[in-house]
Amino acid sequence: MEQQRRRRRRGAKKEKKGLTPYQGSKRSFGEFRCPQCKRGWMSANTWANCGQQCNKCNINVYPYKQLPLNKAGGLNKSDPSKKHPQELCQKCRSLKYYCGAREYHEPAAVVNGE
Repeated sequence: MEQQRRRRRRGAKKEKKGLTPYQGSKRSFGEFRCPQCKRGWMSANTWANCGQQCNKCNINVYPYKQLPLNKAGGLNKSDPSKKHPQELCQKCRSLKYYCGAREYHEPAAVVNGE
């Protein structure tokens, strides 16, 4: 019986994982690290399966960590007066306008203290 369960688990198709940790439809806070030059950066404009171009290496880099914008805590050191580099953002390039104008990722609502 146990062997049958193991076989089923091994044979079961694994869910296809996305290119980014967050797989929702809203904007979130993300952390990036370029695999080529090791440069790191943070952005309050990250999206599921969208990257940002490293401004040193010119390669698309996906965030390795994503959090809801209101849960970024002390990590979010972004300057609201600083312009978002739309030419480096995959989402902005695909939309053909500033991606920050869209909704952001909020955590699931807590129901009955759960």
